[in-house]
Amino acid sequence: AGENHTQTERSCDLYTLNVISQVAIAIFGLSAIFMVAKKNRWGFVLGLAQQPFWFFTTIYGEQWGIFILSIAYTISWILGIYEWFFKKKPTEVM
Repeated sequence: AGENHTQTERSCDLYTLNVISQVAIAIFGLSAIFMVAKKNRWGFVLGLAQQPFWFFTTIYGEQWGIFILSIAYTISWILGIYEWFFKKKPTEVM
């Protein structure tokens, strides 16, 4: 019975983490898209911040296609961060 109780607790904990992940995806994802649309570079940071939640949710739900897509999104968010924060801008010549 003790073993079964532990498994039930683990299931409940994973379910709770999944719910938290869903909320985080909604908050970070909507904020990121809105900010990127407004040309605010911090949107890329928020987009990247949501990716661990996507990875957890897709693994939890065994959604392997979306898991692979999440890898592509992660690369895209990193590219955006590089472009907006680290890439040197060419100097304008008058």
